[in-house]
Amino acid sequence: MATPNGAKTPSNMGPKVLFYSMLLTLQYGSQPLISKRCIGREVIVTSSVLTCEIVKVVCALVLMARDGSLKGLSKEWTLMGSLTASGLPAAIYALQNSLLQISYRSLDSLTFSILNQTKIFFTAFFTFMILRQKQSIQQIGALCLLIMAAVLLSIGEGSSKTSSGINPDQVLFSGIIPVLAASVLSGLASSLCQWASQVKKHSSYLMTVEMSIVGSLCLLISTLKSPDGEAIKRYGFFHGWTALTWVPVISNALGGILVGLVTSHAGGVRKGFVIVSALLVTALLQFAFEGKPPSSYCLVALPLVISSISMYQKYPHLDKKKKKKV
Repeated sequence: MATPNGAKTPSNMGPKVLFYSMLLTLQYGSQPLISKRCIGREVIVTSSVLTCEIVKVVCALVLMARDGSLKGLSKEWTLMGSLTASGLPAAIYALQNSLLQISYRSLDSLTFSILNQTKIFFTAFFTFMILRQKQSIQQIGALCLLIMAAVLLSIGEGSSKTSSGINPDQVLFSGIIPVLAASVLSGLASSLCQWASQVKKHSSYLMTVEMSIVGSLCLLISTLKSPDGEAIKRYGFFHGWTALTWVPVISNALGGILVGLVTSHAGGVRKGFVIVSALLVTALLQFAFEGKPPSSYCLVALPLVISSISMYQKYPHLDKKKKKKV
């Protein structure tokens, strides 16, 4: 099935996409905990983001060489096509990654992961605006449940951090607001990537390379007059890095490639399957390694998130005209 503008509506996931989704589930679920444990507070955010993009480019080029698509790249690739498909999403993702790095440091792993799930709502919104993929009444209800969960978590996270002696303003402005802003940007960028892969037929690996390069250039330009830029000049690019810092950087890079594959084959909104599983992985890892049970607000919000995403996947929009023909 295709939308009016030529974008395909993803159907059931095949074995390969299911495998990609399982790997992405593990990466999504473990990334907040790994980043919190392996990236010290003295590490400059821009240095970790730029390094992640470089690693992503190298991995994508290796995969392109392996599947043979790298050979014909010189004949097919054009600058205008690259900028159209990857330029804007790249700039958006670069900003999103920086916001996520900031929020990691002010929120606990499970709360971060659940708040991060509001990206599904924004992905659905931008998918409709860009690809004209409509939502059923049940899906709209599911998205409302998701927003309710986000509000609960915002209230609960502020109160839990206050009781532990941390400034609630810091939690709000350095944790909650950045991760919600990143979710909006993620929804927009994901929809643009789906449009490029399904309508413009851009390969996911090539998009990964292009977006990483463009995003890195945008980040470098913005760093020139930023506090991170001054910190890099004063202390060096790898200030505060250890061998363990490479673990979340490489993990995040591989996750970026998997996101491209899943988005290309299954669609941005249908990453909800991955996200539900990632929430459970995060909760399990946080309890196992930190011995910290989720707060009461998280316990209320978690089933809301799971129910909303499950409902969204179960009741897709059906075209009435096509339904009558059948």
